Amino acid sequence: MKNLFFCFLIACFLFSCQSESKEAFNLEVAKKEIQAANSELSKYMQNGDSVSMASAYSSDGSAMFTNMPSIKGKDNLTAAWGGFIRAGMSNIELTTVEVWGDEHYITEEGLFVIKTKDGSQVDKGKYLVLWKKEEGKWKLHRDISNSDLPVATAN
Repeated sequence: MKNLFFCFLIACFLFSCQSESKEAFNLEVAKKEIQAANSELSKYMQNGDSVSMASAYSSDGSAMFTNMPSIKGKDNLTAAWGGFIRAGMSNIELTTVEVWGDEHYITEEGLFVIKTKDGSQVDKGKYLVLWKKEEGKWKLHRDISNSDLPVATAN
């Protein structure tokens, strides 16, 4: 009888350890979290908030935009986004095409459209973002994009 009781206790312990295990990673849930983060980025742009735009990046994040060197560090990211906003960019539409990854890193392929306050389109193109889970939140870790518009030429 003692052995049966001891086996029962072990089984209960093992079951409780299993039931307390971490929830399995779900890519569809992560995709929705990424899309929500993109909505926040759009709001920051509409509000002219370059500080929040920069804060959306991981602690060692960087942006790699067309025709300019990589932008690294919160101060440089804040300055770059501030420059875009001062240049008249006030609306960024981000559309997620596909995501893949795990609980630590997600790669997002997407499309962007950038507009001014009056609704004029400034740019459109595609992007890849490597998102990094940092302090329980998805942060832009590597942000690279390029335009679909033709290169401007001198007349």
